[in-house]
Amino acid sequence: MSEPYATAARQAHAKERITWFTPRRVLADRLAVVHSLRPKGVFAAMILIIVVLSAFFGNAIWQVDPSFQQLSARLVPPLSVGSDGVYHLFGTDHLGRDLLARTLAGARISLLVALLAMCVAAVVGVSVGLASGVFGSRVDHAVMTCVDVQLALPFTLLAISIATITGPSLMNVIVVLTATSWVAFARVVRSQVLSLREMEFISAARSLGCGPGRLLVRHLLPNCASIIIVISSFAAARMIVAEATISFLGVGVPSWIPSWGSMISEGRTYLPVAWWVAIIPGGAITVSVIAINLLGDWLRDRLDPRLTSPNGLTGLPRRNGRGRSDAERA
Repeated sequence: MSEPYATAARQAHAKERITWFTPRRVLADRLAVVHSLRPKGVFAAMILIIVVLSAFFGNAIWQVDPSFQQLSARLVPPLSVGSDGVYHLFGTDHLGRDLLARTLAGARISLLVALLAMCVAAVVGVSVGLASGVFGSRVDHAVMTCVDVQLALPFTLLAISIATITGPSLMNVIVVLTATSWVAFARVVRSQVLSLREMEFISAARSLGCGPGRLLVRHLLPNCASIIIVISSFAAARMIVAEATISFLGVGVPSWIPSWGSMISEGRTYLPVAWWVAIIPGGAITVSVIAINLLGDWLRDRLDPRLTSPNGLTGLPRRNGRGRSDAERA
């Protein structure tokens, strides 16, 4: 190519790059990313942020001891001042304890238990599912037998049995939730691995001498990451409800630790005269679970390659290495 043509080509390419990286184009890209979040994902993320911040920093703002009892101010309605002269935003319970402080403390317990149990269940279930899908044969048969046995055990019966033997504690709640939740991870990851191991890139990796360990870590696990994230979001919501269930039955966290389930159990007796004692923690559970489920739905839509364009953003064209879309290049 002669020098004049080369100079013209460089100028044209520079003009394209300048045109592409204009503030208007950058702003359009940012708005497209925000649009891809969808109202459902934005709403769920905002609710979860509020719940998490309230759980871990709410007591620093609302400086009331959740265990402090004031019998002269028992069953004070919400938005009222008790006989002790203290304003109670959510009212008080049957022992005069501030319900807002107890709801914030219960949120911290419920979220921590759900997060820890979900992480442990994910590690156990994903490991078992990967091993079952890769090794197959006897390993797969043994794993599926354990899965069938686990599914045959009722959750409530297992929780009561463990609590009766070891006594109520946070660790026992995490063990119960883990023992009843790893099956979902194992079954889904196993089915995903069974479909992945027949693909050409896995056959190519094996032909190059890739061992089972490297095959799991470098090829199979990254391709299962999206579905693991989606399952984890739904499992977290389920564990919040499960923790509240076993705490409601009195076999969860100890009675002196405030949790949403134990608060509902204590307030059910006073529903005819003080509805707020049970309804407020129940509403906190409902809002948290709905937000997590909405986030899980958004993650499923976002990470499913059948519902998104090749660049991962619904409705956006795929760009080449120089920052131009295929349509613009054509």
